[in-house]
Amino acid sequence: MPRKMRSDAIKYGIERAPHRSLLKALGVTDENLKKPFVAVVNSYTSIVPGHVHLNTIADAVKSGIETAGGVPFEFNTIAICDGLTMGHEGMKYSLPSREVIADSIELMIQAHRFDGMVMITNCDKITPGMLMAAARLDIPSIFVTGGPMLAGFYKGKKVGLINIFEAIGNVKAGKMDENELKELEDVACPSCGSCSGLFTANTMDCITESMGMSLPYCATSLAIDSSKIRIAKKSGERIVRMIYDDLKPSKIMTRDAFDNAIAIDMALGGSTNTVLHLIAIAKEAGIDLNLSTFDEISRKVPHICDVYPNGSYMLEDLDRAGGIPAVMKNIHEFLHLDAITVTGESISKNIENAKVLDDKVIRPTSKPIHKEGGIAILRGNLAPKGAVIKTAAISKENLHFKGPAIVFDSEESCIKAIFNEKIEGKVIVIRYEGPKGGPGMREMLSPTSAIVGLGLSNSVALITDGRFSGGTRGPCIGHVSPEAFEGGPIAVLKNGDIIEIDIPKRLLEVKLSKEEINDRLKHWKQPEPKVKSGYLLRYSQMVKSADLGCILSR
Repeated sequence: MPRKMRSDAIKYGIERAPHRSLLKALGVTDENLKKPFVAVVNSYTSIVPGHVHLNTIADAVKSGIETAGGVPFEFNTIAICDGLTMGHEGMKYSLPSREVIADSIELMIQAHRFDGMVMITNCDKITPGMLMAAARLDIPSIFVTGGPMLAGFYKGKKVGLINIFEAIGNVKAGKMDENELKELEDVACPSCGSCSGLFTANTMDCITESMGMSLPYCATSLAIDSSKIRIAKKSGERIVRMIYDDLKPSKIMTRDAFDNAIAIDMALGGSTNTVLHLIAIAKEAGIDLNLSTFDEISRKVPHICDVYPNGSYMLEDLDRAGGIPAVMKNIHEFLHLDAITVTGESISKNIENAKVLDDKVIRPTSKPIHKEGGIAILRGNLAPKGAVIKTAAISKENLHFKGPAIVFDSEESCIKAIFNEKIEGKVIVIRYEGPKGGPGMREMLSPTSAIVGLGLSNSVALITDGRFSGGTRGPCIGHVSPEAFEGGPIAVLKNGDIIEIDIPKRLLEVKLSKEEINDRLKHWKQPEPKVKSGYLLRYSQMVKSADLGCILSR
């Protein structure tokens, strides 16, 4: 046991009698005062399906802490559902909430001098925000991610949330009627948990486990599965041992751990949002992670997991196929196997008994879905600082795409055009939706799903300085940097400009001379900010560009 714990600051000495009195008002006993104080950081809320069950998980965590000789204290963070905020002004608040989550945890942990913390999380910005807090605070920490929901079942096939978004386009195109849409919406999300495919939430949960910050099999264990409760109890027990051993995130979240996380992301074919989040988390850990690293690892690690929305199987199938330990076992040659995890053991030790139980879901590296990873970084005169594309969601026919631009200054104006204008063969450009210009860098699932629903995913490309959901399919390029609001080249595109996308060459280019681009930029004027007050105004003034992870200026 360490000679001194952080919580000693509120426990010992005659000067701390008032503090002890307040603790005893909570039911804390004199015996409890001798034990580690553990924060149970819970993002429960009754408005988010991925979080509505987290109180049950928190109870199991607290039980584990008490069993191991610790004293649990629970507090909450905010949680925004990206599905519920999609397609309207609410989405502007999703990414900015990541910083509030990290900051709020720092405030609570530092103020109350906790010895360690268990993070109970699940969805898109909550898990990254908590990882940022863990790296920043560097006290013993372990994660329990809430797990995926069950897949829905409709007309003999497994379905999920993306099927509903894409069905809207089907209805508009006359391929489905509104009664069928109603039937689909009734069954697509049948349980609590994060949405059933490799969207940002589940991708981040998988990354958390592969980084070593949650127990093996935690990421894919279903929200309704009793294994989740057992993992939660074990995590509660484990954090107490971690406190005594002084096993901190800085010993786990190393550069090797980040490389492992990126490798798993590439093998899974996960969400492009992980690029933003991993860069931001690494910054908190004092590690310089840039876009080039993602592309270097993508060139080496094959995409081997055939998981929805771009594959045939759901997260429940990935879990039954062996989960993240099995994926890591299959790509072990690309991993740093000696990286330490919250178990106190190395990755190598954690996966030594892992098995692939279904090689249709988790393929061998000799038979990959794609020879390269599921995400690529593009550069060129349209994205001098980089852009991100989910290659796992693109057909071979669309690895090269060339067409005239059709330009929109907001997501809303683009949606109207998709349903009312001829867009086939064109490159849709949505700008002024970046971190500063949006502000908040909205996800664009509504336009991308509409394109798929209309049957145009192979004949239209989409480029934006905003973001895409993990459910995006087709040649959709996001995170274009610099963004339009900061005078990036995307700001001066005009209708009819020819844009070329070459994924094998990692190229994103507009067919204009350097002189023409510079001349247009000379005449460009920054527009008025869309938001004039509140948190989004402060966020827009402080946030850095997407290639830097949308972190806030220090």
